[in-house]
Amino acid sequence: MSQNKLVLACSVCGARNYVVKGNASRTERLTVNKFCKHCGKYTLHRETR
Repeated sequence: MSQNKLVLACSVCGARNYVVKGNASRTERLTVNKFCKHCGKYTLHRETR
């Protein structure tokens, strides 16, 4: 299995804040609660395409 770079974007403001390693064989998008420096709080971050 190969590892890909996944970009996570804030669901509130849309800022792309994080790059993480992920599994290429997944079918659904990754969603994680992370700190957004633009919003100043913890928000839901989703994988972008």
